[in-house]
Amino acid sequence: MTEIASPHISYPRITVLGVQPGDPPFRIMEIDGAVVGEARSFTDVLVAAAAYGIPVHDADDPAVVRWVGGDKLTWHPR
Repeated sequence: MTEIASPHISYPRITVLGVQPGDPPFRIMEIDGAVVGEARSFTDVLVAAAAYGIPVHDADDPAVVRWVGGDKLTWHPR
């Protein structure tokens, strides 16, 4: 048998957490499990990803970015 007993589960390198109240509101951003800063817009996420050498061709792909508490268009508290 050449298959392993359990499948490999990959996690996206980028995680954008839920919106935090502030002026302006922001979202905590993690790369490879480490907090790298605050994102106040979708552009901030792309800039941080590029700084870490992570290409983001499809931000809606859950294998690329994990959005917690909303999607790439959610930047204000609900």
